[in-house]
Amino acid sequence: MADADDVRRLALGLPQVEEIESDGFDFRVGGKGFVWSYPERGAGRRRVIRTDVAVLFVGDEAEKQALLLGEPRLFFTTPGYDGLPLVMLRLAEIDAGRLAELVTDAWRMRAPDVLTAGLTAGPDDADH
Repeated sequence: MADADDVRRLALGLPQVEEIESDGFDFRVGGKGFVWSYPERGAGRRRVIRTDVAVLFVGDEAEKQALLLGEPRLFFTTPGYDGLPLVMLRLAEIDAGRLAELVTDAWRMRAPDVLTAGLTAGPDDADH
């Protein structure tokens, strides 16, 4: 079981990540978001920042669909994210190892090539 603190630790363990001020968490590399708290919106309701759900950049529609269909207990989406390479992840349903893999993959897809060229280890080993 993971939580917002795990996301923060993993994201900040990667090179040149900045945390954007938010009611939850919001991480960028090279000015591009790769993982953030889910801003849930409902008809006629104010937006609620859900720190128990992470929005992850996944690269493309094929990867998005593979995650949604393959692991519906972990991943979901909403109509607001239709056509976007983003999935929502239920943090309480995932272990720290898998979360590290997903956060690192999202970072790799958004980071400038110069940063990703030398990174072969996980986020905890990024500066070794």
